[in-house]
Amino acid sequence: MLSQIPKPLSFFPNPSIPIPNPNSLSLRFSTPNPSLSLTDLPLRRRRSPFLSMTSAPDRPDAVVPGVYDIELDRFAVVANKVADASGEVIRKYFRQKFDILDKADSSPVTIADQTAEEHMISVISENFPSHAVYGEENGWRCKEKSADYVWVLDPIDGTKSFITGKPVFGTLISLLLRGKPILGIIDQPILRERWLGLSGRQTTLNGTLVSTRTCANLAQAYLYTTSPHLFSAEAEEAFIRVRNKVKVPLYGCDCYAYVLLASGYVDLVVESGLKPYDFLSLIPVIEGAGGVITDWKGHQLFWEASANSHATSFNVVAAGDKQIHQQALNSLQWE
Repeated sequence: MLSQIPKPLSFFPNPSIPIPNPNSLSLRFSTPNPSLSLTDLPLRRRRSPFLSMTSAPDRPDAVVPGVYDIELDRFAVVANKVADASGEVIRKYFRQKFDILDKADSSPVTIADQTAEEHMISVISENFPSHAVYGEENGWRCKEKSADYVWVLDPIDGTKSFITGKPVFGTLISLLLRGKPILGIIDQPILRERWLGLSGRQTTLNGTLVSTRTCANLAQAYLYTTSPHLFSAEAEEAFIRVRNKVKVPLYGCDCYAYVLLASGYVDLVVESGLKPYDFLSLIPVIEGAGGVITDWKGHQLFWEASANSHATSFNVVAAGDKQIHQQALNSLQWE
């Protein structure tokens, strides 16, 4: 049976160790050490708690009922394969000539977006045929109208950066369990940087643990937003109230701003009009690094995907420190 289990990717510390089948309670290993040959090793199906070595600092609501560590590991292996599939397509088109189309909302889309999403869906369907997929380019993919597990995909978040040759766009992958993100990947395929967030575990960058930094005062904060031109008039006024209080306002990073926050380089990201596929993958990554991400009222971000779901817009604020998160909410004054 082990021969049927996909090999783990290079992002894992020891690629030679097979990923166990979550439906099996024991595995039989054959090793070069005769004393260990054909030894049965019991595996407990343990729910994902705060782990002593990889627990996320100050992570709220880390335990998701019905999810086991061994299942999270399996999901992570496949999610990495999904990101690999997308990255191969994107690198082929980066800084090359291709047609650019305008979608109904006037946002651009390219053959790279469309092809990458199809490759991502193929990997998911091959490994988890019962799971649903909701992609930015093609919406709901599932025979059923709802599913417990839904993968939400954005093959290129920051298409404008992609088509202008600026590598701050990213591939966003999230896995929802009954509407809650239990896995998030933010992948920058040109720089080959991959942030992975898993429920109850600390976020990693290419396998190395990362965390946000302390910044208790808004006046000392470095703030990012993609563009001031993306705000409505009312939202821009709220953003300006925050911008005027921070130390350094910065622009133009798309999803890359959030991984800079998760890695402890900036303190605050404030954006408006994000779709679910723009932010769901960010939640496990930022929370797993010790940060906070909510809407502008301080409410938990939640969107349950189904065949009848519409990708509504959300206002998002992410902070590396709880104190400046609250200060940002107080400044936004969003009602």
